[in-house]
Amino acid sequence: MNQKTDIKYRKESLKKLLHVITQNEEAIINALYSDFKKPAFEAVLTETNYVIGDLKQTIKNINSWAKPKKVWSSLLNFPSSDYIYSEPYGNVLILSPWNYPFQLALCPLVAAVAAGNKVTLKPSELTPHTCAIIAKIISETFPVKDVVVVTGDATIAADLLKKRWDYIFFTGSVGVGKIVAKAAAENLTPVTLELGGKSPCIVDETANLELSARRIVWGKIINAGQTCVAPDYILVHHEMKDTFVKFLIQEIEKALGQNPEESPDYARIINLKNWQRQLSLLENQKILYGGQASQDSLYLSPTLLDEPKMDSLVMKEEVFGPILPILSYKSKEEIDKIISSFDKPLALYLFSQNNFFIDEVLKKYSFGGGCINDTVIHLVNNNLPFGGVGNSGMGAYHGKLSFDIFSHKKSIVKRGTWLDLPLRYAPYGDKLKTIRKVLKWI
Repeated sequence: MNQKTDIKYRKESLKKLLHVITQNEEAIINALYSDFKKPAFEAVLTETNYVIGDLKQTIKNINSWAKPKKVWSSLLNFPSSDYIYSEPYGNVLILSPWNYPFQLALCPLVAAVAAGNKVTLKPSELTPHTCAIIAKIISETFPVKDVVVVTGDATIAADLLKKRWDYIFFTGSVGVGKIVAKAAAENLTPVTLELGGKSPCIVDETANLELSARRIVWGKIINAGQTCVAPDYILVHHEMKDTFVKFLIQEIEKALGQNPEESPDYARIINLKNWQRQLSLLENQKILYGGQASQDSLYLSPTLLDEPKMDSLVMKEEVFGPILPILSYKSKEEIDKIISSFDKPLALYLFSQNNFFIDEVLKKYSFGGGCINDTVIHLVNNNLPFGGVGNSGMGAYHGKLSFDIFSHKKSIVKRGTWLDLPLRYAPYGDKLKTIRKVLKWI
């Protein structure tokens, strides 16, 4: 199959996938609700529509993305034409998580297929209903030789990692990410690791407190806080703390009512193990608001904690739930001491009207990405790379970058034959002086 035919085949496969997903959108929404009561609004906003938008962008641009790119030639190679070819890696393994089980399985898959790879997809077993609908969609769209879905628990994932792959894409926890990286290293397999960390949210004395509270609450309660880029803890100026807490409570109740358990707009914790872990984070903490829980429905209300100690469990681990620790600060040095005590986070959020402070924070701290005066929304723009740094991950994707990470960039120089300067060839004789002059001029 030549490249033109191959690109056409990929494009038609993606068009078919788009059609099948559109036809099954209600089933996907229902599956997400069955797995952890994800509200339909959130299911559309963060899962189905996100994937559909990704597909449409990829279908529209695949021809230009896959086309060999001509680059400036070096005068040392004159005459020549130089190109970068995008070549599929080959057999790709995608390990996707449970928190956004449809989006984080399908978006990497779309990119891998667009780049021409054969894909093995392992969705999370913790969302069985979504896993089943993904398997159905893939089987209706792709022949097994192109894409296959493998279901099962962590032992299945471990078995998959023992095989030799040409590329591995993993989204999940830092701990499992290290296991994936170690397995990949055995075969020098390139990887993308989308992990997490403790993403700080700074609120200074110049911030619009009510608007800041609204946007932070939204970023925290969506998916019941089970979002890798959710605000993990707040650092608020001590003079603003009491007022800000009141606004946070006000915005929680505006969004979910005084009893969030009865709200149709609030998801549940994914399983008993994770629910019990969330409760363990509340032990020996001063609760400013919330803290209500129900094991029967795996419910935990949005919960605000007051000044947890840095050595407490809730400050040692990524929260990954609806618990929001609130710490106050008096100086920039206190902010720095706290943020610098953690590994580089996946996100950082700053609410401020002080441009000097904003610039200072952006230059001082290394993190995956973030927002000024908002939370989470940097994921929406496909022109922005999404990925971590250091302990929060390696590699970035979204938009064209997604196509690029699943493509090996092959460099090709096409030399002309009508001229062949003898300068580079041995015997070198007295050519050293000449070549130095040429290199200096270039």
